[in-house]
Amino acid sequence: MSRAVVAGVVALALTLAGCGTGDPVPPGKGPVGAFPAPPRSEAATIWAVGDGDGSPASKRVAALIARGRPTRVLYLGDVYESGTAEQFRSNYAFGTLKRRTLPTPGNHDWTSHAQGYDPYWKTVTGRRPPSFFATRIAGWQILSLNSEEPLDPGSSQVHWLRGQVRQPGNCRLAFWHRPRYSAGRHGDQSDVAPLWNAVRGRAALVVNGHDHDMQQLRTEAGTTSLISGAGGHSHYSIDRGHSRLTWADDHDPGALRLDLRPGAARFAFVASDGRVLHRGSARC
Repeated sequence: MSRAVVAGVVALALTLAGCGTGDPVPPGKGPVGAFPAPPRSEAATIWAVGDGDGSPASKRVAALIARGRPTRVLYLGDVYESGTAEQFRSNYAFGTLKRRTLPTPGNHDWTSHAQGYDPYWKTVTGRRPPSFFATRIAGWQILSLNSEEPLDPGSSQVHWLRGQVRQPGNCRLAFWHRPRYSAGRHGDQSDVAPLWNAVRGRAALVVNGHDHDMQQLRTEAGTTSLISGAGGHSHYSIDRGHSRLTWADDHDPGALRLDLRPGAARFAFVASDGRVLHRGSARC
């Protein structure tokens, strides 16, 4: 086989995998397929939640998700109190779902990630997990990003992300821990702007945790932001006057359910007792 043919085959494989040619993935970071992908399907149900602590409230949320038989779970970060190995063992209420989970680290996890987050998720991946990665589910590109690493525009993560979203279309769901905009206690997080700026208009959905509540923010340039941080560790009150807020709940533990199909998504915030609190949809 000639060099030209080999190069063409490699380029095609990278394109199909979602790694743009000309944008090499840094070693150990961002590989497509880092976590097991589900079988190809025209429909998938994904649940997203963060900020759990092993409390009875967290266990009720985990039971809710398990009953929903998820295709995948997006864990949006933070295993309280500090994401140690012991706390992953004792406080991570969603452990029975770990082989269906696509994680991102939270600020409470990251300082001890070498002792907690990394070895815990290595049991799924077979090696140290990448701090950001991509996969595909039901016609959507799913991007797990890391709000706890350096995020300057020249960083390896932002460079990689720009390559991932360069292709036309916005059938993408991006998730990371700390939201760019939030009406919760932590408020807007200006330092994650490089992530938001890269996916704004190029991802139909952005999902975050960090604030211990549930929120939908105003759609901007075709991108709808959702916050699902009511995983059981306390509640943070909502600033109802936030200019971007369209809906919020700061009383109920619960999670976000996303039903994905090619070109469309339906979502619902669901309390741990099964009540649907709010519904919405997005097209791409």
